[in-house]
Amino acid sequence: MVSEFRLDNLSGMKEAYDADGAVIVREVLEPYLVKEINRHIDWLIERHPDRRPERLGHQFIVDDAFWVRFLSEGQLLDLVEPLVGPDIAFFAADYIAKPPVDGLEVCWHQDGRYWPLEPMEVVTVWFAATRSTRENGCVQVIPGSHRQGMLTHLTSRDTPGLLSLATDPDLVDESRAVHVELEAGDVSLHHPLTLHASDANTSGEWRRGGSIQYMPPTTRITNERWPCAFLFRGEPVEGVNRYQPRPRYVAGEHIPFRGCEEWIRE
Repeated sequence: MVSEFRLDNLSGMKEAYDADGAVIVREVLEPYLVKEINRHIDWLIERHPDRRPERLGHQFIVDDAFWVRFLSEGQLLDLVEPLVGPDIAFFAADYIAKPPVDGLEVCWHQDGRYWPLEPMEVVTVWFAATRSTRENGCVQVIPGSHRQGMLTHLTSRDTPGLLSLATDPDLVDESRAVHVELEAGDVSLHHPLTLHASDANTSGEWRRGGSIQYMPPTTRITNERWPCAFLFRGEPVEGVNRYQPRPRYVAGEHIPFRGCEEWIRE
């Protein structure tokens, strides 16, 4: 089971997150923002026709005013503050938009296996921009698996998917997996060592969403060329990370969005 909460009552969320490594929070993103996210996904797909829609990733964030505006949304920061503290830095985000019929699977893995972070103090917010169900390939998690520590990951793959590394299948008890079914605007949160995966989307509808990683500014990004670190709340820790300035909105270069006039280039 994965515990469920609402944004106006997060009492017990941290305790559930610490115990299970994953929680669900309902109705976090407002409907207008969900519409803007879907419009942004369409815009990115059109601009990057050579990329799978599951791979619209953090490489494109640094100069994208809408994306940074969304990622710095106050409700998201309020949501993660109990887990990372009042000073909140941003590490990465990706849209993982599975198209109808041929949306890629995501194999069992732990996010921390991929990330250049030290220490691995970071939380993932997975947000739903459409319904995310068993039929269209929603996220699955194994509650409590984060307490196993970092597990062995293998490079061999039997079926095509989004990731090249998979957790050793002998270490994954799929009988304990929970399907995290969300409505548009809902989110889930999971620990960097929580085992999770998702099936291919063979249904006739999109499964659109993505992941965001927030961390305290005491967590160091060890890749010096990392393209998209931002500080969204609080103060930086001297000598730990170099943060990017907020991008400005440029008409014709970025999609328009609610409040974009506050992001216009000066």
